[in-house]
Amino acid sequence: MPAIEIDALEKSYGDVKALSGVDLTVPEGSFFGLLGPNGAGKTTFINILVGLVRATGGTAKVFGHDVESEYQAARDCIGLAPQEFNVDRFFPIREVLAHKAGYHGISKERARNRAAKVLKRVGIYEKRNTRFDWLSGGMKRRFVLARALITNPDLLILDEPTAGVDVQLRRELWETITKLNEGGTTILLTTHYIEEAERLCDEVAILDSGRVIDVASPETLMNRGTDDIVVKLRDSPTAIPDLTSNDDRIVTVNLDGRRIVITAHRGGLVAPEIVRKLDASGHEIIDLEIKRTSLEEVFVEMTRSDERESTEMTAP
Repeated sequence: MPAIEIDALEKSYGDVKALSGVDLTVPEGSFFGLLGPNGAGKTTFINILVGLVRATGGTAKVFGHDVESEYQAARDCIGLAPQEFNVDRFFPIREVLAHKAGYHGISKERARNRAAKVLKRVGIYEKRNTRFDWLSGGMKRRFVLARALITNPDLLILDEPTAGVDVQLRRELWETITKLNEGGTTILLTTHYIEEAERLCDEVAILDSGRVIDVASPETLMNRGTDDIVVKLRDSPTAIPDLTSNDDRIVTVNLDGRRIVITAHRGGLVAPEIVRKLDASGHEIIDLEIKRTSLEEVFVEMTRSDERESTEMTAP
């Protein structure tokens, strides 16, 4: 059974369409990324899943439970760590966690035990008697994650979980959520840090203007971009060597003194043939480097392309 199953999901705010017929399946146990520029519809999508917003069309299910007709069952499967700090600030954080567990029918004793467990898991157990406002920014992020985990959810939704934190804390949070996923928890991640999705996610969906543009692994998406093969020769060629013949994977070849920069699709597969051709032409290679395209570059190009297509479709 999929963790999330979305079919023709739509949401309109007056004349504005936040979601336009989204179809998406997130496998159980996966680490799934949801990427998109500001205004793409990511927040609306999450709010529909957790019951804060009602869709205007289509269906959304969480582990087989319809998020509207079976709201409580669907919501009990979900732990949400939102980007904003919407936390009760007047009680010690261990009490806030116990109250949260109580909302989901967990007894007081079990709630206290779970609160201690999740605070230890995120590394702030020693702050259990501290009010939220007195925590540092990094500890607040950890607490929001602990609150999402208090119900032992099957699906953990992380909305920009490392926004505004330092590099060390970001990596510590990565380690925590990776272990959760390895333990069987399905994770849905939204992030503006493309490196985060590239490092953590099995698959990503790119959402733009309320539509899913593509769903693929980060590796598959990166392979759609171009790589730079930078070759340094012993001596400067008198002309650009002929490297493009019979290889439509090569986009451009540029010569800069002793350096040749070949821009190509699947650079790792093209490089051996480049070496062979240069060697056959009598050129001595003293260095070769492949600069792979990044997921960020592919993401920017895909969303720009989608924007251009939308502009062309609406142009008079």
